[in-house]
Amino acid sequence: MVFEKIKMILADQLDVEEDDITLETDIQDDLGADSLDVVDMVMSIEDEFEIEVPDEDIENLRTVGALVNFIESHS
Repeated sequence: MVFEKIKMILADQLDVEEDDITLETDIQDDLGADSLDVVDMVMSIEDEFEIEVPDEDIENLRTVGALVNFIESHS
């Protein structure tokens, strides 16, 4: 469920196909997200899952899998 929502958010914001997104996908390297894209993504995720992602944790959330794990452990 979390993974599916993240795929939808990333596909919408980064104009990529949901089918191209796996747990191993690197958000910046594989999807081409720049720092502004990452900020927008984090804001959308915070709204969607009603959590707060501390700034110091953002740099550790490089893959979709890491993002899913973070959300599941903080919601």
